[in-house]
Order: sequence, then C-alpha cells, then structure tokens
Amino acid sequence: MDYARAYERQVSLNEAVLARRDQSAGAPAELLLVEHDPVITVSRRPDAPGHVLASEETLRQRGVSLAQTNRGGDVTYHGPGQLVAYAIFDLKRLRLGIHEHSRLLEASVIDTLSAFGVNARRDPEATGVWVERQGVNAKICAIGIRVRRWVTLHGLALNIRTDLSHFDLIVPCGLHGRTVTSLERLLGDQTPSMDQVKGALVEALASRLRDHGAG
Repeated sequence: MDYARAYERQVSLNEAVLARRDQSAGAPAELLLVEHDPVITVSRRPDAPGHVLASEETLRQRGVSLAQTNRGGDVTYHGPGQLVAYAIFDLKRLRLGIHEHSRLLEASVIDTLSAFGVNARRDPEATGVWVERQGVNAKICAIGIRVRRWVTLHGLALNIRTDLSHFDLIVPCGLHGRTVTSLERLLGDQTPSMDQVKGALVEALASRLRDHGAG
C-alpha cells in the first residue's frame, strides 16, 4: 500500500475509534497491517531532513520515494518485506499511558520474534527492538507514534525480508553508527513467511493487552 493511502486509512480508523469512545461502544482499537512501496519517511524534527543521505536523483534511480510524516521519531525506511503495523488504540479505554503504549508495542515484537527463536530486547537508550548480531546491537524494528485525543496513530515497522541496502540511504532513526538487520539475515532459509509473522504479532499484541487488563 502506498504510504499516503495508508495514512488516510489510519486517520479514518482514528476517527472511528474516537467515535466509539463517545458512544461508549465498539472496539477500542484497530490494527492495520501493511507492506509499503519503497519510501523514506521524514519526521518534523528540525534535524531529520539531514539524515537523508541520498540525493533526489539517487532516490529516483533506486525507486525510493520521500514522504513527510507526523509521527514521532526521525527518519526511517519502509518497503516490501517489512511488516508495518499501525496500532490505532484508544489509550483512555485501554487504560494505557503513552509510554506504556510504546513499551507494549516493543514487548509484543519481542514476543513475536521469540516465537521464531530470535532473542530480542529493548535498548534503554533508543526506542525500538534490537538483536545482537556479531557482537553489535542491530535494530530489527522501529517504533514511532502520534497521539490525537488519546487515540494513537502510526506504530511499528518490523524487518522480515526487507532490502536492507535501502537503509544505506539514510541515518536510520537519526542514530549514527547503529546498524539494522532483518529476520532473513538472522534466520536465512528458516525465515517465516509474512503471514506467519502477522499471525504471531496479532497474537502477541492481544496477549499483552489481556495481561494489561485491557480486554
């Protein structure tokens, strides 16, 4: 799905979830699972545009578009083989704080990766989910959110069979000297399918919400 189309869908779902709060009825959350065409998204941080390392001509040659985004975070890449999960959650009805929401997304990804034999963890100095590869912390999942009237937008991007060379076009998440990885790089021929990862992530999110007491 095109990034702009996906954002329009998010806004529509955000409004629907808000309307349900006012009616005190209906599901307090929606989850949109997509893969994007190759795109670099740039947040509103003043220094974020400087973290795009490639020229417009290079981006055209590589088939990568550029898009502005209103999520938190910095610069990141989305493309085929990467699972993007947009979590449209009513934090009030789910009894979640903003920080708790981000941690819940991270924990759900860690649970998902564990289901496929990958040991992942948080980094106290950087949002997202990380794995150790050849003695180096590598980012496998980026997280960035926005909150509107206590209903979230955006979410997470988990690298499954992503073209990691496209991350060379940016400073991922504005973190100099950090590297990225994918399930395919970690597991090779044992890499699960996109549908398998989707199923595991949905199960992990639901389990974490139940554990939180959010239903």
